[in-house]
Amino acid sequence: MAQRFAARSRPERANLYQEITDRIITDLEAGRVPWVQPWGSANAGIGMPHNAVSSRRYSGINVLTLWHAVVSRGFSSHAFLTFRQAAALGGSVRRGERGVGIIYTRRFVPSGERRRADTEGTATSGGIPFLKHFTVFSVDQCDDLPEHICLPPPPIPDGLILPHAEELIAATGADFRIGGPSAYYSPGHDYVAVPRPDDFHEPINWHRTAFHELGHWTGHPTRLGRDQTGSFGSKDYGREELIALSGQSAPSATLQ
Repeated sequence: MAQRFAARSRPERANLYQEITDRIITDLEAGRVPWVQPWGSANAGIGMPHNAVSSRRYSGINVLTLWHAVVSRGFSSHAFLTFRQAAALGGSVRRGERGVGIIYTRRFVPSGERRRADTEGTATSGGIPFLKHFTVFSVDQCDDLPEHICLPPPPIPDGLILPHAEELIAATGADFRIGGPSAYYSPGHDYVAVPRPDDFHEPINWHRTAFHELGHWTGHPTRLGRDQTGSFGSKDYGREELIALSGQSAPSATLQ
């Protein structure tokens, strides 16, 4: 049994090591040193990644992995929790959110070895070390968590989103999410995400970005049904971008 267990764990362990190595290389290529806390480029303040429920700090390679997530995804907190922990608190992970894979290490002692140790009154052997992979989510990716777990982000300053632009966005009925480091439309999950308007140097550029992504939103199969599968640089991709650009132009021009 121990041999079968070890055989199953080796490929998984190799994949985990490669995944973590790839993350570190990505940071280095981007000019970040992942073992030095990069709070200067993050939305979150200085802090250690920790479990939002137990307040226990993550350790080892998990610290680098979660710091990378905080910076690359623009999370405003160092608090993370599992899907089940969010549900147990009465909250939920938002649809379409992607978690962060971390690892947990411990030793497995077979039942036969435990019985032998109990019978002989001796200590068990060192056991079989194993690596477990599981997924955590930032509290920023969850809804309806208790206030002591997830402090709400500061309100968007008045005047940054023009009232008639806000009315137009609401009238579309789109699942429109504000926050995070990137602007995009997710065809698979059918939502638009844009950074906060106070992250932009000029407010008009937030509006241009919002209407650009809403232009992509119109292409969903339940609406205009455009082909949005084109890869970057292809004719289909270029056509879709032109449609989104035309969709942002008229609304943005009327806002200036």
